[in-house]
Amino acid sequence: MAKLTDGKNGIIAKEAAPEHGQRFIYDDHRDAPRGFGLRITSAGGKAFILSYTVDGRKRRMTIGDWPTWTLEAARIEARELVLKISSGADPLEHTRRRKSEPLVRDLAVEWLEMHATGLKSERAIRGYIINDLVPAIGRLKVSDVRRRDVIEVVEAKAEHTPRAAAQLLLYARRMLDYATDRDYLPANPLAGLKPSSIKVKGRRDPLKPVMRTRVLDDDEVRVFWRNVETSGLHRLTALALKLVLVTGQRPGEVAGMHIDEIEGRIWTIPASRRGKTQTAHTVYLTDTALGILECARSELDRLQERRNVASKGYLFEARPKRPITNAALCRAVDRQSEALGAKDVLPWGRWTPHDLRRTMRTGLSACKVRPDIAELTIGHVKTGMVAVYDQHSFEDEQREALIVWENRLFGVVEGRGLALEPKNVVLLREKRTNA
Repeated sequence: MAKLTDGKNGIIAKEAAPEHGQRFIYDDHRDAPRGFGLRITSAGGKAFILSYTVDGRKRRMTIGDWPTWTLEAARIEARELVLKISSGADPLEHTRRRKSEPLVRDLAVEWLEMHATGLKSERAIRGYIINDLVPAIGRLKVSDVRRRDVIEVVEAKAEHTPRAAAQLLLYARRMLDYATDRDYLPANPLAGLKPSSIKVKGRRDPLKPVMRTRVLDDDEVRVFWRNVETSGLHRLTALALKLVLVTGQRPGEVAGMHIDEIEGRIWTIPASRRGKTQTAHTVYLTDTALGILECARSELDRLQERRNVASKGYLFEARPKRPITNAALCRAVDRQSEALGAKDVLPWGRWTPHDLRRTMRTGLSACKVRPDIAELTIGHVKTGMVAVYDQHSFEDEQREALIVWENRLFGVVEGRGLALEPKNVVLLREKRTNA
């Protein structure tokens, strides 16, 4: 043992490297704890070390290289380590575990593979974790994640998309639950975090989604219907948007329509394409709806002949054998909003494809269609005890609702006025019976 000294003329600087292996010089300075010393390798490297015993096991850990670490700083660190060791801790084991602990981005990959793969919502879940959470805290060790780290990410998301922010918080909590189960964390930092804890300036409850109520006014409906096929949109995209307004069905369900789903005037949307309700839904196709589908078939035949690629039966194919997506419809409307006559209405801005569906549903009420029939017509299902005891399908009533809406829609488009008396419904029914 020797009293280690620092500086150009100190023992540490002057001590020569051994010919082979390594040599240890333990410090007998009064401020140095037992086991603190210097390690010198045959390559000339010098580092401060601490030898200690835990549970009968002899351990040696490196504090840091000299001269990056000064002698005084290394002694202070050694004293702090000895205090931890005296309380039962093992600093070397802690360091080993720390190195093996995953980063948040590694945990995200592991969790998504285990708990998101194969789910219908897999793409959305991966988007929240990979696109929102990982860029913000992915570089952190899992055990370094604090509640505030996640709150800041969620609050930033909530400023623009409250519903998405709520989902982000949900999946972040689940991912950290998994980290707790795997013993990467002693406890989930998000446990007990209430949505009301998220704060956004000017918003009382930022994670509570604001229900969108945007509908197209008569001018917007008129301009849309007259211009959509000449607005610069792909012809099939334009026709799909028209069919959304005519039938009131979800844009994604319309965009994914397959020829096998149509039999005469009935379109059956299979349960596999109706994520919210998990039940099939039948839609009566009016003359206008059939006309739109006929135009779609003609356009599809033209494209197939030009591409020399057979169709897979989708009526609104964006690319060969692949239907248009709901996201593509949204992008298309946003891109051509001016040509489509979309107004910037506060607080919602310009209309979206789903607003066409809401416009149609609002129109059904304006046509005096019973609320329960209107809801069934656009594909909403019965709830509560009604769903248990009332098994009538109301097919005739839904057909009448679609016919009445078609008449009202063309009243708007042609500027003929919108008032529909009950006799109009009767006349339409008679007209179709005689046809």
